[in-house]
Amino acid sequence: MNETKKTPNKAVVIGTIGKDAHMIGGWVLTQAFRDAGYQVAFLGAVVPQEEFINAAIEINADAILCSSLYGMGIIDCEGMREKCVEAGIGDILLYAGGQVAAPLDLVNKWPEIERRFADMGFNRVFQNTVTAEATVEILNKDLGLV
Repeated sequence: MNETKKTPNKAVVIGTIGKDAHMIGGWVLTQAFRDAGYQVAFLGAVVPQEEFINAAIEINADAILCSSLYGMGIIDCEGMREKCVEAGIGDILLYAGGQVAAPLDLVNKWPEIERRFADMGFNRVFQNTVTAEATVEILNKDLGLV
């Protein structure tokens, strides 16, 4: 049986997940992805998981990028993969980034944070030190575009 590889659409959904009202990280990512030729659905701040998923379905997105700065990203991202599977987009790339946990945990427990996100079905989690350009490069690699 031949497997067909999905051709990337260069479309992403970006927003600040959960009850987090910080938008600058998402805005910076939006600009970087648009500059790289991506269609971007920028959802803004305080975005529930379902809105990310609905937007991803609407634009046939390759990835959902969840930003969080207030330290509760781990909690806000729980159950996201399962909801994607239920919605029929179980293979979409899921990224999270920013200050996704308490500041001291980001420094002292990063491997545990990465493992927890992986266990939740996220493809990648980024510390708040990653650049938008590096995120674009990584997604391009993950999509097989480079």
